[in-house]
Amino acid sequence: MAAGGLSAADAARALAAIDWQRPWLAPYRVLGQLAVQQVVQGAGVAQALNALVEQGQVPDPGVYFAAQDALPAGLSYERFIFEQRRVPTREHLHDFFNGLIWLHWPRAKRQLNAWQAQAIAQDGIGARRGPLRDAITLLDENGALLCAPPALVAALEQRQWQRAFLELRPLWRQARLHLFGHALLEKLVQPRKPITAHVLQALPAIETVASADAWLATQLSAEALAGKPFNPVPVLGVPGWDEGNAAAGFYDDPLVFRPPRTA
Repeated sequence: MAAGGLSAADAARALAAIDWQRPWLAPYRVLGQLAVQQVVQGAGVAQALNALVEQGQVPDPGVYFAAQDALPAGLSYERFIFEQRRVPTREHLHDFFNGLIWLHWPRAKRQLNAWQAQAIAQDGIGARRGPLRDAITLLDENGALLCAPPALVAALEQRQWQRAFLELRPLWRQARLHLFGHALLEKLVQPRKPITAHVLQALPAIETVASADAWLATQLSAEALAGKPFNPVPVLGVPGWDEGNAAAGFYDDPLVFRPPRTA
C-alpha cells in the first residue's frame, strides 16, 4: 500500500467504478478510460499516467508521475514538483484525477506550480499559506472555468439561481463549465446535490479544454488570483448534469442554492 493511498486492488476497484458517461467527465473520458484499463490490469496509477505520454496518447505535459515515496521527507510537494518535474502520486482517486488534470491542463498546472514554488521560496512553509497560495489551492482542488454569455454570468454572480438555471436556461447551450479541480472530480464520482465549485469567469468563446488551459496559463495573473475572484456554483444545477434539475423545485433548496449575502 502506498503512503496515504489504497492497496493496488482497492485502487483498481475505485477507478473501475467511475461512470465515464457523466457529462462533466466528457473531456477526460478517452484518456481516463485508457488509464483505468491499465490500472485494472495491474499498473500503478503513476505508471498508467506515464504510459499515456510514452505511448503518444497525449503530448508531454512537462512532468513525470512518480510513486508517493519519491517525495523526500521535509520537502514540500509543490517545491518538489517545480524542481524535479515529478508529481508524487498515490494509489487513489484523488491523485488519479490530479494526473488527468496535468495531462489536459499542463500549461495552467505548471503556472500554478511555479507561483506556489515562488511563494514558498519567498515566505517558507508556515501555518498559513498566504492569499496567493490559498487561492491556488482552492482553484487546484475545487476550481472550474466558466465561459458563458454575460447575462448568465451576472445571474450566477448575484446568486439568482432561478434566473440563471431556469429563465436563462437556453443560454447554457452557449456556455461551457470546464471542471479543473481534481478534488471536485473525485467528489463527483458519487454525485451529490451540494457539491459546489469555485468558479472563475473566462471569455465566452472558450469551448475546448486546450483553449481553457491556454487562457488560464496566460491571462490570469497572480495578483488577480490572490483576490479569490471565485463564484460558488452548485455543479449539478447545470442543465443536463442532473436528471431532476429541469424542475423549478430543484433550485429551491436554500442549503445548496444559497441566497446572496447581505451587507
